[in-house]
Amino acid sequence: MATINQSLGEFIIENQADFQYSSGELSRLINSIRLAAKMVNHEVNKAGLVDITGSAGEINTQGEDQQKLDVFANNTFIRTLTNRQIVCGIASEENDDFITIEGERKDHGNKYIVAMDPLDGSSNIDVNVSVGTIFSIYRRVTPVGTPVQLEDFLQPGNMQVAAGYIIYGTSTMLVYTTGNGVNGFTLNPSLGTYYLSHPNMTFPEDGNIYSVNEGNYVHFPQGVKDYIKYCQAEEGDRPYTSRYIGSLVSDIHRNMIKGGVYMYPKSTKAKEGKLRLLYECNPMAFIAEQAGGKASDGHQRIMDLKPTELHQRVPFYCGSKNMVAKAEEFMSKYPR
Repeated sequence: MATINQSLGEFIIENQADFQYSSGELSRLINSIRLAAKMVNHEVNKAGLVDITGSAGEINTQGEDQQKLDVFANNTFIRTLTNRQIVCGIASEENDDFITIEGERKDHGNKYIVAMDPLDGSSNIDVNVSVGTIFSIYRRVTPVGTPVQLEDFLQPGNMQVAAGYIIYGTSTMLVYTTGNGVNGFTLNPSLGTYYLSHPNMTFPEDGNIYSVNEGNYVHFPQGVKDYIKYCQAEEGDRPYTSRYIGSLVSDIHRNMIKGGVYMYPKSTKAKEGKLRLLYECNPMAFIAEQAGGKASDGHQRIMDLKPTELHQRVPFYCGSKNMVAKAEEFMSKYPR
């Protein structure tokens, strides 16, 4: 039974039986992510005091300007996960290809792979806006004892065994699921310990917030334009409130607590969408569904999509169940 002020470590141990592969490995993996998140949180909180903000002078595999904190967060999570000898492979937004990790006996004996966005929304760091980390965990599908392969990563989201995010904001929170609901833990910075602060998090079925970059309105499909006009119409409990931070973690976190829909459609500028299926959409979809919400590409369930490449992009609609369904209703009126 979860209790407020229960530490993350205590919660993991107490609920380990809920995890179908209850062998202690998942506990060690979550603990590794917890440790790396504390290190990244420490650097994020120093932004502006030390030379950690701004561009690193490199372009990542997505064609995006790498920020210094992107590089630090990526290296920190990779190093922590590697040193703990738990995962056999890592896929990151910041790396062109996946990373193969040998076990301590050089036998590739570990069973889990991690897909991650080590620092989502990092362009907001310079202006002191919340950023986050997103992670997704799968069991490998290739034989244990062999080097990890691309097919281990190209699994549909419905094969995830755990997923979560860390939000570095006014407080630092770790929110995760292993398929038995969603729980949030807040970091006590004086003790360095995460405590259960948001047990059994759920999306309200309806909400009054829509989150989309309306600056791209002219580039959106007609169905999305129609839904936005629906949100703005003065009727019933509408118009809805428009709230968009530009940090996926922050926008989803707010809407899960208050009720709302997040949208990043495809557009004439991004014909496949912009968000990455493996390490942004799938983990957020797993969390949303476990919290009673819904996640879609506008026409079908995100977690049923079969990835075809590591950095595949898709349209993304996520949030309160009835709001996502209404957005899908508008989009169904037009050819895909």
